[in-house]
Amino acid sequence: MNKQSLLYRIFDLYYDGFRHMQLGRVLWTVIIIKLFIMFAILKVFFFPNYIKEHAATGQESEFVATEMANRAE
Repeated sequence: MNKQSLLYRIFDLYYDGFRHMQLGRVLWTVIIIKLFIMFAILKVFFFPNYIKEHAATGQESEFVATEMANRAE
């Protein structure tokens, strides 16, 4: 890659910034842990698969269409 190209300069800016940060690594670790908790753990316990529980197998699209039509009225 040409060192004068815009993409290389943008990549080099971020690469150099992430390589030299101190506090940022701790903050990114906290962010990743929080995202894992939100999407992996909370989804399992607080957001059940409503369509799978209430619709017959293979009839999910009809169930969703019926529910949308009923709620729009």
